[in-house]
Amino acid sequence: MNTAIVTAPTVEPVSLTEAKEHIRIDSTSFEDSMTPVQSIAPGAHVIAAAYSLVGASTDILGTVAVVTLNAGTNGTSGTVDVKIQESDDDTTFNDWTDGAFTQVTTSNDSTVYEKTYTGVKRYIKVLATVAVATCDFGVTIISNATTTAEDTYISTLITVARKYVETVCSRKLITQTWNAYPDDFPYGGALELPYGSLQSVTSITYYDVDDTEATISSDDYYVETVGVKGRIVLKDGNSWPSVSLRPSTPIIIPFVCGYGDAGSDVPEEIKNVIKMLIHDLYETRSTEIDGNQDWINVLLTDYRMRTF
Repeated sequence: MNTAIVTAPTVEPVSLTEAKEHIRIDSTSFEDSMTPVQSIAPGAHVIAAAYSLVGASTDILGTVAVVTLNAGTNGTSGTVDVKIQESDDDTTFNDWTDGAFTQVTTSNDSTVYEKTYTGVKRYIKVLATVAVATCDFGVTIISNATTTAEDTYISTLITVARKYVETVCSRKLITQTWNAYPDDFPYGGALELPYGSLQSVTSITYYDVDDTEATISSDDYYVETVGVKGRIVLKDGNSWPSVSLRPSTPIIIPFVCGYGDAGSDVPEEIKNVIKMLIHDLYETRSTEIDGNQDWINVLLTDYRMRTF
């Protein structure tokens, strides 16, 4: 069965911070380890209704981020409400669950409030509502984004190590979408999909010899997500189409697989192997690791042209 990736993972099982900690790369000072970004600059902010005061977004991929609301003095009866939003693409933002700060009033102003972002999106920003009177405050997003000259290189090693593990295990780790292209429908009632940890099947589309497109109703089958490999199983009384299929990619099945959307969804044993591979690649800067020829072969699997 041929496959093709549709949507690649948006995060890696091991973050840049975790990889650098494992290979003992860190900054020389606490100051260099922290990267603050002013989402809403400190100052006297006038009345702004319905979260209309929008802060700047920041890329927190591969870091741990803490959002601090530094509340100064509120005007008479003034209130400040701040919430965190998240996004995959820095364009479409939605409220992050549990991202609302305690409302700041005249009774609890002049205080610093903090929230650690535990979501899985790449970008975050804050929005604020200022009611009744002008209030003094600012919001800063602080990430432990220790920056080194080799960050880009290490990020590449993370992806390389993840792909190596995926190939060895014949499964995908972080949520991603693939197309499966079976040559024909199975003789039995079940169609097995590759890569394990099946999350969902989007559709089953097929083409007959005249290139006429048809889609099997989702009411006609179950999607089994239990077990090592996921399966599409026909419900009682249903059968696979008996039409003559076209000779090239007659069936297309988009499906979503992977342990989950976040690195924390991947088993720790797998993450530890990825960290060890990153360390080996970083230290040797070559293929001088155990089974180096196998390593090269696996990494080039997706790019190798096969001869028949």
